[in-house]
Amino acid sequence: MSQTTSAQSAAPARFSDVKGWFWPADQLLFDWFLARQERQGLRGDLLELGAYLGKSAIFLGSYLREDETFTVCDLFDSPAPDDPNSEEMDRSYATLTRRAFEANYLAFHDELPVVVQAPTSVITSRVDSGSCRFIHVDASHLYEHVHGDIAAARDLVAPDGIVAFDDFRAEHCPGVAAAVWGAVATTGLRPIAITATKFYGTWSDPEPARSELLSWLPTRPDMWHGVEEVAGAPLIRISGKKAVAPAAPRSRHEGLTPVPTPAPTAPKPRPALARRLAKGLLPRR
Repeated sequence: MSQTTSAQSAAPARFSDVKGWFWPADQLLFDWFLARQERQGLRGDLLELGAYLGKSAIFLGSYLREDETFTVCDLFDSPAPDDPNSEEMDRSYATLTRRAFEANYLAFHDELPVVVQAPTSVITSRVDSGSCRFIHVDASHLYEHVHGDIAAARDLVAPDGIVAFDDFRAEHCPGVAAAVWGAVATTGLRPIAITATKFYGTWSDPEPARSELLSWLPTRPDMWHGVEEVAGAPLIRISGKKAVAPAAPRSRHEGLTPVPTPAPTAPKPRPALARRLAKGLLPRR
């Protein structure tokens, strides 16, 4: 995620109205991986660590099936657990509130996901081990926290489940890069594909998904791809600068005139000090 200080002030009439950094290439890959799980009959829950205003959560929620659970974990406007994380929250997510997330999500879905308003370090106590078929990690950019998020994802992901890590190559997030590639080197995390912003991998056998993805990508003239060997295995590189996003979730407010949040009323200017003193001292007529 990039830095921001502006707030979304109206109910979203379209998916594109929801602020966030979830680009068409990654929407296409989320759709591809999740639709593949549907075809396979792979059951399991969905998990997102770090939600901002809900753009990727809204998208993920469209793939939730009966008897599955979607959990979102974020601090929202709670205090950060340590000073470095607090400083990062202040710089990047000054407008992040749970109320804004929930309003956005309910514009597209009838029910909220399970919301855990807490540091992501608590997630293994709230979600069952090995239960999640798809995990999206987009929380803290600090190495120590990302390292913990990766350990949690490894514990919570189901067999053949997919994990997606955001900002693994952003210049302002070196801690994410160090933690993700460190996990490739030391924990058995297997890369499948990368885009400009996200890393897609698994702790299971990556070859079936990789082969099917390589069969699908040539059908997408709007996306370039190439393959190179990384850490002893093929890695699919994808450029989606011209990618056309898949069908987006529909807002219940579509076609309605957005109602902006009222601006705060400016305080009435106070009279100058000399005027106030004179008024108090002079006799009344």
